[in-house]
Amino acid sequence: MRLRLPEERPTEPPTGFKIAHPVLSQDGTRAGFTGVSLGGALPYGVVADASCVYGRRHRSPARLCDCGFHCVHERAAAEALLCTAEHRAAVLLDITVLGTYIRFELGFRYARQRVRTATVGPCACGARAVALADAGWGRPGWRALAAACAGCVRSRTSVSLAEFARLAGEGLRVVAGGDPVETVDPGLPEGLGVPELVAEAALLQARLDWFQSRLARLEGGGAQQ
Repeated sequence: MRLRLPEERPTEPPTGFKIAHPVLSQDGTRAGFTGVSLGGALPYGVVADASCVYGRRHRSPARLCDCGFHCVHERAAAEALLCTAEHRAAVLLDITVLGTYIRFELGFRYARQRVRTATVGPCACGARAVALADAGWGRPGWRALAAACAGCVRSRTSVSLAEFARLAGEGLRVVAGGDPVETVDPGLPEGLGVPELVAEAALLQARLDWFQSRLARLEGGGAQQ
């Protein structure tokens, strides 16, 4: 006789965490995510159903297959995956497990999910992210995005965090997380804001005008002699 695990009937859907790469459609009208391992070639939306990546005609998650969505129980376990070089540009997803699922020691494999929150890490320069910009790679019809600060976006295709949430729809929240690295420009005195810098520039311009007038008088006097 084959032993079977007890069937669970939770009063509320289980929740979990995973990481994924944010993606933007080629025409810029849709946003979603793509996985970092199995099934990474198939972008999905905020609410999505899993299918067998091997093309088999069974419903996911099948016990004798490893298809289906995957997540872990603990947030810290998902954040640990962001430490690896190939996953540094991924975002952390807080998800709700829907439909049929199989419980494992570390997480779930399941049929349907809803992404509730996407937490975007800092820009590659260390500053807090304000946008998701073209990461330089993608899938057919989809551009992969990565966290970017205002100074690093430049002319790359990008969307703000709020715009990405709007394009993804389904009530998705996109937030900037992580501890940004504070940087100091050594060329500027500390404690100066925009008004002080404008005043400094005006003073320098006035001194330059005075030197130019003095130079013009000297040159004019030399010409008369």
